[in-house]
Amino acid sequence: MAKKKKYYVIWEGNETGVFDSWKECQVHIKGYPNAKYKSFPSEEEAEQAYRGGSAADFIGKNKKPTTKKISAEAREKIVWESIAVDAACSGNPGAMEYRGVDTKTGMQLFHQGPFKRGTNNVGEFLALVHALALLQKENRPNLPIYSDSRIAIGWVKKKRANTKLEKRADNAILFQLMNRAETWLKNNPITNPILKWETKEWGEIPADFGRK
Repeated sequence: MAKKKKYYVIWEGNETGVFDSWKECQVHIKGYPNAKYKSFPSEEEAEQAYRGGSAADFIGKNKKPTTKKISAEAREKIVWESIAVDAACSGNPGAMEYRGVDTKTGMQLFHQGPFKRGTNNVGEFLALVHALALLQKENRPNLPIYSDSRIAIGWVKKKRANTKLEKRADNAILFQLMNRAETWLKNNPITNPILKWETKEWGEIPADFGRK
């Protein structure tokens, strides 16, 4: 089955507007700090989003809950009172960003990036630690956190980001964030359950950026 065509809005980038391919969108956001962009299923929706709103109106806040895509049997297995985290990376390495959302509503709770020359695994790791630190600050020690990355979950349990990413001047900030995350993990007990989101059974994790 052929993939459905998507249209991409760039609110902040090297060029802004509506673009009809992910490849073209990548060209216009590459190297642009904190680029703001999102995919839409039709050109009409993309045009309306670009001309009638801002990035803040569409990125994260209006993400549809995943409940309609999940069977009733599968839905019963999910702990909806939780946080879901995910990362997106344009290339490997490439521009990377991560976020956390309320699993039940899809409301965005935090978002960081894009960062230059990152990887998806690094983003997933940072997202998990960000969620743990946030819940500690909010005194919610028992709220579960979902991730669809076994690698990132393993890194958190080992308290170390075992990345092969090359450290360079343009991604030094990511290594600073990883070091900070590792220090946090070593100095703080993990009380929140970290759960694996079963994508094959449940569909995309609610924090998914929707750019596949």
